[in-house]
Amino acid sequence: MNEFKPLPYGYNTLEPFIDEQTMKIHHDKHHQAYFDKFTAAISGTELENKDVKEILSDLSQLPEDIKMAVINNGGGFYHHSFFWEIMKKDVPFSGEVAEAINAKFGSFEKFKEDFSKAALTVFGSGWAWLVLNDGELEIIQTKNQDCPLSISKKPLLAIDVWEHAYYLKYQNKRAEYVENFFNIINWEKVNELFLEAKG
Repeated sequence: MNEFKPLPYGYNTLEPFIDEQTMKIHHDKHHQAYFDKFTAAISGTELENKDVKEILSDLSQLPEDIKMAVINNGGGFYHHSFFWEIMKKDVPFSGEVAEAINAKFGSFEKFKEDFSKAALTVFGSGWAWLVLNDGELEIIQTKNQDCPLSISKKPLLAIDVWEHAYYLKYQNKRAEYVENFFNIINWEKVNELFLEAKG
């Protein structure tokens, strides 16, 4: 049901925007650790055969003794699986999601400004997201590995602003990392998620 998958491309595919060493450590160490700890937390429980998205969509079903382990590690596992899929070089901003973004934010530049601000103002560790909330596009932040699914929002795009996502290449220059992220957004995948979320 829940499976730790290899990166869907080579470790160096996103160069020069995200470096090969960061991708290796991020996927093979951090993502793997989240998956292992999540799997261990739900092992032997009635959650064992449930998909991580289903689990994170209803936190009320979590036993108290494993709740934080599932939120943190299940979130980390799901978020990273999602993150790898929405990154690809040279994909133009297009599709129905592009039309919806322009309609909601006024322009791509305004969307970029708002999304970047969300990414830059996450205090400590977390994520910035473009989500669909009751049919409306919205930019949100989540702390640590808290998941938009847990607050009934459907993820379309995310940027990881935990330091391990960028520190080897960018050190403390989060703004440079965020700026470069816009070169590797897989708008085809984001559009696919948008159409799916709209139903």
